[in-house]
Amino acid sequence: MFPALLLVTLPLSAALLMLLWPRFARSLHVTVALLSVPLAGYFLQQILLHGEQQWLLGGWSPLLAIRWQADSLSALLLLLSALLHLLVSGYALAVQARDRLPAAFWPLSSLLLASLQALWLARDLFNWYVCLELLGMVAVALVTLSGDKALKPALNYLLFSLFASLCYLLGVALLYAGYGALDLPLLAGQLEANRLNAMALLLITLGLMLKAACWPLHIWLPAAHAAAPAAVSALLSALVVKGPLFILYLVWTELAPQAFWLPASYLFALAALGALLFGGIAALRTPYGKSLVAYSTVAQLGYATLALAFVLRFNLPEFVAALWLFVLAHALAKAASFLAMGELQQTLGSKQVSALKGASQTMPLAMFAFAVAGGSLIGLPPSGGFLAKWALLLGLWQSQQYFWLLVLAVATLLAAAYVFRVVVLAFDRAEPTAPDFAPQRLPQYLALLPALAVWAMALFSMPLLTLLKQEL
Repeated sequence: MFPALLLVTLPLSAALLMLLWPRFARSLHVTVALLSVPLAGYFLQQILLHGEQQWLLGGWSPLLAIRWQADSLSALLLLLSALLHLLVSGYALAVQARDRLPAAFWPLSSLLLASLQALWLARDLFNWYVCLELLGMVAVALVTLSGDKALKPALNYLLFSLFASLCYLLGVALLYAGYGALDLPLLAGQLEANRLNAMALLLITLGLMLKAACWPLHIWLPAAHAAAPAAVSALLSALVVKGPLFILYLVWTELAPQAFWLPASYLFALAALGALLFGGIAALRTPYGKSLVAYSTVAQLGYATLALAFVLRFNLPEFVAALWLFVLAHALAKAASFLAMGELQQTLGSKQVSALKGASQTMPLAMFAFAVAGGSLIGLPPSGGFLAKWALLLGLWQSQQYFWLLVLAVATLLAAAYVFRVVVLAFDRAEPTAPDFAPQRLPQYLALLPALAVWAMALFSMPLLTLLKQEL
C-alpha cells in the first residue's frame, strides 16, 4: 500500500508546500515529478508480481472506509499519468522564460496529478465524486492561466463541470438511498433493473459523459483546450478527460445490471457516431491550430465510446482491449500534438492554421512531432492508434457489425484529412520565407518524445495486452 499512498500524497503535499513557499515551487514540483515515475513503475511491477491489491483506508469497515484497489489497468494508468506529468513539467520549464507561465501552474498541476492518481485507485462512488470535483476545479484554474482571453472558456468549463457534478451526485444519492452503500465491490451484483436504478445510472452517466466531453456534451471542450497554455492543453486532453471515462467503464461493467446493458450500448454507440463524424468535420473546418487539435480530441474519444458500447453489447475481450489501447495511444498522441502545435503557434506568432505554411522548413522538429502523432490519430501501422483500431475492427468483424466498419473507414478518412491539412500546408514551398526568429529546440524534442512513444507501442503490443488481461 505504501507506494500507492505515496503516489497520491507526494504531489498533494508538494502542492500545499508550494503555496506556503512559492519561491521553491518549481524545485518541489520537479522533484515530485521525478520521484513519481520510478515509484509508479515499481508499483506496476508489484501488481504484476502479486496480482490485484485492495486496501480499506483507516481500518474502517467497508461501509465506512475509503476503498482503494489496484489492478494492472489502474497501475498502468498511474504510470501513464506520472510520465506525462513529468514530460509536461519539463516542457513548462523549457518555455518558462518565453511564455512566462504564472507561478500558480506548479501547485495546480501537482494537485491535478494527485487527484488523478486518487481517481485511478478509488473504488467508491462518493470518493470518485471528490476526485472529479478536485480535478474539475484544478483544470478550470489551469485554463485561466492564459489570462483574460481564457476567462470565458474557463467559466463555461466551470458551469458545465458543476452541472455534471450535480447530475453525478444526484445519481449517487439515489443509489445510496436504495442500498445504503457506495462501495463499488459491495454494490456489484446488488442493483436490480428497476426505474429508480435506471434514473440513478442515467444521471451518473450524463454527468460522466459531460465531464469526459463525449458528443454531444462536448461543447465546452474545444474553447477551453484551445484557450489554455500548451502545457495545460496537453494535460487536459491527454489525462483529464480519461478520468470520467475510467469511472464510466467501471460503473457500467461492474455495477449496472445486465438488463440495462443493451439500451446503454445504443446510447454510447449514438454518441460515438456523432463524435467520429461531427468531431472530425469540425476539426477539418476550423481555421485555428489548437482548435483543430481540440476537436480531434472530441472525434478520437468516439473510438473509446464505441468500444465501450460494444463491450456492453457483446462482452468480447477485443473491445475491452480496444478501449484501453485507445486511451493509452490517445494520451500520448494528444500530448505530442498539443505541445507541438503550441510551439508552432508561439514561435510563428499566429493561431491560424494558414500560418503553418512552410513550417517544415522553419520548425521541422515540431512539425515532425505533430505529423508522427497525427499518424497514430489516423491509425497508421504500426502506431498505438493502429493497434487500438485493429482490435476494434477485429471485434466488429467477429460480431458482424458491418455498418460500423464503414463508419470507422469514414472516420479514418476524416482524421487523415485534418492531419494532412496541416502537414501538406507545412510542406508547401511555394513561398519560402526566411524566419526572423530562433525556435527553441528542447521544447520541440519534448513534444516529439510522446509521439515516438505512441509508435513504440507496437513493440510492446503483447505485453500491453497481457497487462490488460486480454487474450486476442
